Amino acid sequence: MTSVKGKAPNRRTVKARETRTRMLDAARQLFVERGYGATTLADVAEAAGVAVQTIYFTFGNKRSLFKEMVDVTIAGDDEPVATMDRDWFRAGIDAPTAPEHLLAHVAGSARVLERVAPIVRTVEQAAGSDPEISGLWPDADPRYTVQSTAARSLMAKPGARPGVSAADAADVLYSILSPELYLLFVRDRGWSPERFEGWAVSTLRAQLCAEN
Repeated sequence: MTSVKGKAPNRRTVKARETRTRMLDAARQLFVERGYGATTLADVAEAAGVAVQTIYFTFGNKRSLFKEMVDVTIAGDDEPVATMDRDWFRAGIDAPTAPEHLLAHVAGSARVLERVAPIVRTVEQAAGSDPEISGLWPDADPRYTVQSTAARSLMAKPGARPGVSAADAADVLYSILSPELYLLFVRDRGWSPERFEGWAVSTLRAQLCAEN
């Protein structure tokens, strides 16, 4: 990654980032395998090959580490770029027609679902054991916010299905592109991620796009 001024990061910066990534990877693995409550920062430090003080210095506490792990898993990297500012989301927003928007949106959402699906139960269990976990994300349901924004844009474009409101479209996107449904098909029923993506495109096109 280059800096704001376009200069390559120095060796110390690169090493710090690699260490941060290693800690997040270790945290993800342990939180999924053992659960949030049973995982200590000492466990994460040992798995990452760092001192526990490094965990505290970098993330502050266990809740902050957990939030960062979830956010990085959703984004796919640790760049400070919100979901709706990501290239895949903007590609849909910038698409000229509803079918093109839908294709780009499902493709991007499918990549997110592949990353997020393994931690869904971990997040639910963590929120159940620690009430403050849910408060780490100020938006009550950030996933719905993303789908609602996409729906308003999509349904205002040529090729959108007449009579379908943006609110209804948001509900459909939110349901079809949910981690729960993804897990049902891919994990429980053995579908490939590619098959799920194709099914999601055809199903959403039938619901949200005008008939040709």
